Amino acid sequence: MVSEVAPDAATPAASAPTSQAFDVSAVPVSDQPLGSFPFIQLPAGYSATGAQTMEYERVPVWTGDRMEWVEGKVYMSSFENEEGKPFSALELSRNLEQLVTSVGGVKVTESEVPAAAVEQIPQATRDRLEGALLWLEFSTANTYLIRRADRDVWIQLRHSPQFPASWMVVETRPFTATAKLLPAAELKQQLDSTGTVRLHVNFATDKAEILAESQPQLAEAARMLRDDPALRIAVGGHTDNSGDLSHNLRLSDARAKAVVAALVAEGIDAGRLSAKGFGATQPVADNGSEDGRAKNRRVELSKR
Repeated sequence: MVSEVAPDAATPAASAPTSQAFDVSAVPVSDQPLGSFPFIQLPAGYSATGAQTMEYERVPVWTGDRMEWVEGKVYMSSFENEEGKPFSALELSRNLEQLVTSVGGVKVTESEVPAAAVEQIPQATRDRLEGALLWLEFSTANTYLIRRADRDVWIQLRHSPQFPASWMVVETRPFTATAKLLPAAELKQQLDSTGTVRLHVNFATDKAEILAESQPQLAEAARMLRDDPALRIAVGGHTDNSGDLSHNLRLSDARAKAVVAALVAEGIDAGRLSAKGFGATQPVADNGSEDGRAKNRRVELSKR
């Protein structure tokens, strides 16, 4: 981790290049050592509470003129001051500024987040990222960026007189697909063995739009159905427990129906297929971890 800076440090961070719209690419690249994620050690007298790390997520970061959507590893927590230690948002921000400057980063903005910007974040996303967006619409955001040759590190401190301060660290990284293509024969083998098989289909965030990368897997599912004309399939959509329950139910149902429509487009008789969304009612893993939530977000085929 970056070493802790004394609480009375008051050196302001370098400012980001000024322009009408903030340009990430205009920020100088730093090669200073960072240490391990989440890179920042809190100043003396403060500790993190409600800390959470998500291995891969998409979150909005306020840049002063817009919400910049960033994908990667996310850490977030609120702050707690020790007994007898007065809480000071200024002290926290000064420490962050000094740390960011010391590793070649810049201060992007220190400004109030307008309600209109927060309202542009879809409600389902706000429900799903409740921790990451904690008190965002009531806060002043101190946003910093450390730009690296291979990734960016965003740090955002949020504070207001009405709510405890919180912060978020995002290390950008490209998405690495871990799902594998199951050939028609393997799909059929699992279906015959257990009665159910998971279909690796990817959707646009919070939508029932099937991404083009899923087409080869759908083609294999259609091939399985063509190879066995008597086979009838129920498509089940499932989500994790993040966000509104009724929204998740509708989303999972729409995704199941989207898969049916894709199979019909491959020439499969719609009468052999059915679709139903189950929302978060049938988890297969612990929703308390990101890995568990990822396993619960799925589409399953089962014999009818």
